[in-house]
Amino acid sequence: MKQFLKFTLATIVGVIIVSILGTILMFGIFGAIGASADRPVKTEPGSVYQLDLKGQLVDRSQDDPFSSAMAEAFGQPEVNVIGLDDVLSNIEKAKSDSNIVGIYLKGGVLSGGFASMKEIRDALLDFKSTGKFIVAYADTYAQSNYYLASVADKILLNPSGMLELKGLSAELMFFKNTLDKLGIEMQVVRVGTFKSAVEPFINTKMSDANRLQVNTYVSSIWNTLVNGIADSRKITAEQLNAYADEMMLFQSPEKYKAYNLIDSLVYVDEMDSILKDFRKEYKVIKHKAMNRVPDLKKFQKDKVAVIYAIGGIDGNSTEGIISEKLVESIDEAAKSKDVKAVVLRVSSPGGSAYGSEQIWRALSNLKKEKPLIVSMGDYAASGGYYIACMADSIVAQPNTITGSIGIFGVIPNIEGLNKKLGLSYDGVKTNKMSDAISVNRAFTAEEKLLMQNYVNNGYELFVKRCADGRSKTIDEIKSIAEGRVWTGEDALKIGLVDVLGGLDKAITLAAEKAKLDVYQVREYPAKEDFATKLMKALNGDVETRILKSRLGEHYNVVQHLKQFEDMKGIQARMPYDIIFK
Repeated sequence: MKQFLKFTLATIVGVIIVSILGTILMFGIFGAIGASADRPVKTEPGSVYQLDLKGQLVDRSQDDPFSSAMAEAFGQPEVNVIGLDDVLSNIEKAKSDSNIVGIYLKGGVLSGGFASMKEIRDALLDFKSTGKFIVAYADTYAQSNYYLASVADKILLNPSGMLELKGLSAELMFFKNTLDKLGIEMQVVRVGTFKSAVEPFINTKMSDANRLQVNTYVSSIWNTLVNGIADSRKITAEQLNAYADEMMLFQSPEKYKAYNLIDSLVYVDEMDSILKDFRKEYKVIKHKAMNRVPDLKKFQKDKVAVIYAIGGIDGNSTEGIISEKLVESIDEAAKSKDVKAVVLRVSSPGGSAYGSEQIWRALSNLKKEKPLIVSMGDYAASGGYYIACMADSIVAQPNTITGSIGIFGVIPNIEGLNKKLGLSYDGVKTNKMSDAISVNRAFTAEEKLLMQNYVNNGYELFVKRCADGRSKTIDEIKSIAEGRVWTGEDALKIGLVDVLGGLDKAITLAAEKAKLDVYQVREYPAKEDFATKLMKALNGDVETRILKSRLGEHYNVVQHLKQFEDMKGIQARMPYDIIFK
């Protein structure tokens, strides 16, 4: 027995020692990675910034220390996530750095919103205006990626490659038949003929109103793409539409060249000689290294704050907008004496009407003290517009999705499902309405009236916020509201936005409003350092990380379902699950 206890104790001590040493080693490795990630990079004369158009484009980068490890553990390729903020910053650094002579756009498939793509394209055009070169190469050009690449001095394609040019379509998934089979009825109360976020649960196809609005904004987005390509490639919009009707993806590469969509057919190993045509001696600096090139702008006391509002509002998701946390950032910027003006960067399809009102209140208080400019990203619709409407000026891209001024509430009735499962319920109540709004039965007429009045009141408040913010009458807002979605281009015509442009335009307007000649940009909330991100990763949502690693880009479908599950109270949300193809 003594011998057994002796060996057992020795084993326990050994495990503890190994665990401690393993933990120390792990933190040492991550510390070394973190130190390497933060080490500044110097550019050399003749540098070419290589931007790989591959992965998922998000508004703001946020490194995940465990993303590579998770992907490797499950045998999945790592999803490359690129921050729009980093891309725009790097292009600006490349423009002003005399050591950098050009940009190499190396193709893959970069998925992202059309407004974000235009923001990158505009930055590339600005870079090109300095006389520096841009070269693009890909094995395959996705349609939105070709829109980016079309700014290049030379567009090159693999001789066996493909180029997608086919036009746009929008597809919406409907669940009504599935819900009927399950015995679930979605009870909807809403305001707005065009408020289509609930249609997948109550219809089997688009309503006429929704079809009209989707057709209008899809056509507007497509025209922006076509006009940009036409201008850069010296091809008429009519010709490009004719080429799109031929479904370029399955045409021969030789036809792409004959149609002037590309300049040459070359293999990737020939790119060295192509780049040498522009610069005989060059050195490539890749995107991650470019992130670590210091910004050499001088320190300035006066700041323009950029506050990021990204994702659904109050969906209880770490990836969306938590109104309480956003309000804290707004209040922090409002109280900072160094911050002289604020830009709210909104990329949100909306969400909780209550959360939207709290954010609106904080921004309204800030606006009393400092200029407030809104910069709209891919989406700033419904609740996303609610939190934007009071700004001094609203800046949007032509293909930003905005508007959707309307609200809704959805309560499931699972009485049919209960019958299929053989479930029944019984109970007692102290008052007439104690069991109101139950999911186990349909609304009574009185309950439906109460819910509709509640939603109506929310809609009237939303409209009033927009009317006050945009200096319009209630009737003027209602004539363009009804839940209708607009592109930034059309929103400009009806007065929902003021200026077309990107984040840089909004920052310039904010500085002008505050009468600043020199300033620095400060972001809210501040990005976390490596150690903080590591600790959050160790304590974070393991289930989410596993799903992301296993599903890759398909994780968005799960995320949409999770957002629906997390909806509480009335919603100011656009039809966020429309799929563009």
